Amino acid sequence: MPPYQPSSDWQFDIPTNGSKRLPPAARSFESLAHQGYGFEAAIADLIDNSIDAGARNVVVSFLRDTGERGGRDRLVGLLVIDDGQGMDDAALDTAMTVGGREEYAAGALGHFGAGLKAASLSHADALTVISRTKRSPSTGRRWLTASARADFSCDIVDPTYCQTLVDRYDGVIGWHGTIVRWDRVRPFETITTGQTDRYLNDAIERLETHLGLYLHRFLAREGFHIDIVVEDVHTREELDHRGVEPIDPFGYRVPGRAGFPRTYVAPIEGVGDVKLSAHIWPPKSPLVAYRGIGPLAERQGFYLYRNDRLVQAGGWNDTRSAEGHLALARIAVDLPAEPNDVFSLTVKKDGVQATPAFARGLEKATDPATSHAFAAYVQEAETTYREAARRRTEVRRKDVIPPGKGVDPKLKRTLRDELPQLEGEEPITFGWAKLDVPNGANSDDLLFTVDHKDRRIVLNKDYRHAFTVGRKVGSNDAPVLKSLLYLMLNEIFQKERTSANQTDKVALWNSVLVAAARAELDRADA
Repeated sequence: MPPYQPSSDWQFDIPTNGSKRLPPAARSFESLAHQGYGFEAAIADLIDNSIDAGARNVVVSFLRDTGERGGRDRLVGLLVIDDGQGMDDAALDTAMTVGGREEYAAGALGHFGAGLKAASLSHADALTVISRTKRSPSTGRRWLTASARADFSCDIVDPTYCQTLVDRYDGVIGWHGTIVRWDRVRPFETITTGQTDRYLNDAIERLETHLGLYLHRFLAREGFHIDIVVEDVHTREELDHRGVEPIDPFGYRVPGRAGFPRTYVAPIEGVGDVKLSAHIWPPKSPLVAYRGIGPLAERQGFYLYRNDRLVQAGGWNDTRSAEGHLALARIAVDLPAEPNDVFSLTVKKDGVQATPAFARGLEKATDPATSHAFAAYVQEAETTYREAARRRTEVRRKDVIPPGKGVDPKLKRTLRDELPQLEGEEPITFGWAKLDVPNGANSDDLLFTVDHKDRRIVLNKDYRHAFTVGRKVGSNDAPVLKSLLYLMLNEIFQKERTSANQTDKVALWNSVLVAAARAELDRADA
């Protein structure tokens, strides 16, 4: 560039006098760990990497030390395990470098090259990644926040340990896959004595909902599964196991208004035509996909997808304000695959910034088949809500204590859809065990007992075979039996004391169900 000559004319190009290299200070790593990732969003970001790697199975494992070998009951770490294509040494170095990946394949969920590190170190002081491919041995790297802040030093994990950990989870990884390990997880260290079960139930419920919503299109496909487990870190026993089910934010059975959903086309400057799939939910729907994914005021509006991954669940993107009478309005938008200056994804993939060009496009949006305007859709959604509010013929079911550990996730979802849940209540859990009965009583005469204090239904393990013949035994087995007992006993758990009438009902139900279980076993033996 020629030397700068002072001039009164505006300088469109800034004159420069050379350049110098200014690498980031090591403490800049600390800012990476303070991106504001929520726990569920951080796990979802890790699973995005698994999907990009072609994984068919992903397991999120909470590692628990139950204290049976000394010490207190606590959570000691978390793993995300997948059976994707894995990484060799060079690929792993790139993955562990902040912004190391410069290009992503078409359709990839990764975007900035910082998600693995930022998501993990927002919650853990140690991030370890171990991986193997079909053609390369197990290899590993570890970031410790203390080392990273000092000089960006990344540890090389002992290859023997890498293989040992891969072998521990060979039921998932097989010939290739990746394990992301979090240690010194800060939220885990805040759990007070005796609160581990409660923390886990709340954390897993929130994680199930978040993953089921934001990854619902992937979960709805054949051959892709996400499981959440709680694992005894010493015995490897699964203390809880839940499969994540898709939560489709447009998954109503019948639309709230005839003629919907409709597809509108909005001409967006700088992008082109963008399709808007506009839906009107049925009023007063009890479904989890409507009521169970957050406040209704926050869940109206646009649901924006990038490569089939939900990146914004509701909101009007400055095109209008949220209003109670628009709670039934939801619009699905698949963002353009090509980079553009109108839609900008946040680093945490939990929202999209849109320029005013989006609002201008909405003003012109119409249904090409009928010329029906998008503005008219908004009015119809409001009318549907107001008409329903005037009707007072709704039958309301009684609130129930929510189901907890031991209930199959699909059954749990149906119960949540069909019955209003009592907020803030400890859930009702199930477990098989040898029944503890008073002296002189015979445990063979009981199918279940009620632990009112711990809100637990204990099932007689001697009869388990009657309900699992020819089927896999697990913590969520016997769903028919558990659903019946949940419905029959819920009211009893809501009372502080059990009345004589309720005690008699429990005795009656035990007598009848024991007879039925024995009949099932006799048939099996025959």
